Amino acid sequence: MIFFSEDQVRQSATPDEIIRAIRGAFARDFHATLRMPVRTQLELAGGVLLVMPCFDSELHAAGVKIVSVSSEAGVSATYSLLDASSGKALALMEANYLTDVRTAATSAVATDLLALPEAKSLGVFGSGRQAIAHLTVLRHVRDFRRFLVCGSGRSDLGAFVSKMKAEHVIEVEAVDAETCVRESDVLCTCTTSHQPLLNGEWLPPGTHLNLVGAFQPETREVDDETVRRARIVVDTYEGAMAEAGDLLIPFKKGIADASRVVADLHEIVSGKKTGRTSPADITLFKSVGCALEDLVTASLVFEKRQRGA
Repeated sequence: MIFFSEDQVRQSATPDEIIRAIRGAFARDFHATLRMPVRTQLELAGGVLLVMPCFDSELHAAGVKIVSVSSEAGVSATYSLLDASSGKALALMEANYLTDVRTAATSAVATDLLALPEAKSLGVFGSGRQAIAHLTVLRHVRDFRRFLVCGSGRSDLGAFVSKMKAEHVIEVEAVDAETCVRESDVLCTCTTSHQPLLNGEWLPPGTHLNLVGAFQPETREVDDETVRRARIVVDTYEGAMAEAGDLLIPFKKGIADASRVVADLHEIVSGKKTGRTSPADITLFKSVGCALEDLVTASLVFEKRQRGA
């Protein structure tokens, strides 16, 4: 069994390669070849443990990610890549970066297909690892010229802005919530918030949103009005309808219903359905994260390392 450190995972595959791999995985009709149960969630004393297994006969690959999420320690993940025939462990990977980059790469695929081609401003709620990943990875699918960030109120945005400039060569503006929403062509919510971060009435026509932070039925990052106004695409129907509080809460209240969900990511990538129908549409991609994204990314990392690339 080969061990991959965070740095080795990071060095083994570029964001562009991961975006292409995830797009390719969602382009094919994987429902016939994929075994991917809705992830197990186990409440811990101060957080939640997630177990995400996956087997894809088309890729001839299998694996399982174990993730812990807590307000104290944040997100911590490991990935075990398995031989698809025997179940023998091929590799154990530190998977914090893997989780960050595969989530942002999936958002990038959705953004490329749903955001307006001329989108120039990218806004992010949050200042953690996912915020960094989205500010850096989404630049691979749009020529963003302006970057905005809004924090939770507890974070030091000055330090975050300086870090982005020094480490990623991005000039980021720290702004309030309303400014972030009104002045972003693409908006990403990357927080641990349990309550809405924004007022859906602030959203200009044409905005595209990627919601990635909330992953439990009782938590959400956007309000009812955002969901009511948007054309919604989900990563998978099964995951979203089981876990996406951003959608389930307004659906339960009757403010919006499941007809707002116009497609899953496979249907958009494959061209079976259309997400955006006009420049004025507000489009929303709800990601709860799925094990296929991890398996594809881990397999790419492993294969490139094996080839010595």
